[in-house]
Amino acid sequence: MAGFRYKALTLDGRRQEGVLEADGARQARNQLRDQGLTPVEVVALEGDGGGRTPRGLFRRGLGTTELAILTRQLSTLLGSGLTIEHTLNALIEQSELPLERQLLAGIRSDVLAGQTLARAIGNQGAMFPDIYRTLVEAGERSGQLPEVLSRLADYTEDRDTLRGKVMLAFIYPSLIVVVATVVVGALVAYVVPQVVQVFQNTHQALPLLTRALIALSDVLRATWWMLLGLAILGACLARRALQVPAVRARWHATVLQLPLAGGLVRGLNTARLASTLAILANSRVPLLTALRAGAGVVGNIPMREALNEAARRVQEGATLSRSLAQSKLFPPLMVHMIANGEASGRLADMLDRTAIQQTRELERRVNALVALLEPVMILVMGLVVLLIVLAILLPIFEMNQIIR
Repeated sequence: MAGFRYKALTLDGRRQEGVLEADGARQARNQLRDQGLTPVEVVALEGDGGGRTPRGLFRRGLGTTELAILTRQLSTLLGSGLTIEHTLNALIEQSELPLERQLLAGIRSDVLAGQTLARAIGNQGAMFPDIYRTLVEAGERSGQLPEVLSRLADYTEDRDTLRGKVMLAFIYPSLIVVVATVVVGALVAYVVPQVVQVFQNTHQALPLLTRALIALSDVLRATWWMLLGLAILGACLARRALQVPAVRARWHATVLQLPLAGGLVRGLNTARLASTLAILANSRVPLLTALRAGAGVVGNIPMREALNEAARRVQEGATLSRSLAQSKLFPPLMVHMIANGEASGRLADMLDRTAIQQTRELERRVNALVALLEPVMILVMGLVVLLIVLAILLPIFEMNQIIR
């Protein structure tokens, strides 16, 4: 059966809208007439043709913000006593995003076919992260699906907030670099030649700094299009090379060794992992399942492989803390806190504290890095401007000396 969105009129002339299941549009109209309604419009829900959302349509899945809102709505409606079917119908009706409606329609079709909500979500492929399906399944088994979805909504919102803070912190420095580069490039390529041409017409011997600036200006004016093309080509080649698993793994390993970027990447992945393990543990998900789901949120390949190796060791009987410590890629404080949780039998609680600590540590690293970048950029740009000014003023000083 497929889903249809309808608009109809009641016997007293009031307008009514909703969603119903039928084998076809004609049967849907007949159902409305049987209910005493006059069909005005009956439209098939896109993507509701067998449960699975068409490939290519949702390649990127829902954005983090949309996913957080959807999860919160699911939690609220299910917590108010609505069935899963009625909850999905309500969300389909109120959703303003066509892609979200298609995704919900696919899930609803699978649920109506007798599948669990977790299985229906899993049928959507990569549209939902692994942790989503795992937590929904845990909530259905424990009978606490609304509470688990509420935790999942908090987790999704916190993750989106953390990502936003990291991105926002680097927007200002990035804008400064772009604007300063454009301004300096325009000065060197167009303004400086006009000023320095006055000194060239005097046929006097120009200082070395001035000659270097003139040469740089000539090169930029003659080859700017070539330099731009090489930059674009280099970016495309680098992106293509990073699609090769071996090259991407080596690059990720190299990034971890960099002085500032390495700590930031390590902190970001550790904060994500700690938050994921915390919500999974609090939802009573088995540790091995939690580790496999946690590997999906770790973007750095060496750290992900270390986590998979830790899962293998845990399966063989080792403790989580000792397994994570073997790779030496995870912060010692995180390992010690997990060890304390294992020893005291309060692993879920310690994972919660670890997630909070790692998130604060990441924010501290980001703030420190941004605070360091701003004065460094100001000094560098000030030095560049100083060199340009000196290159223009030195010939003037020499002319004054000759006149004297």
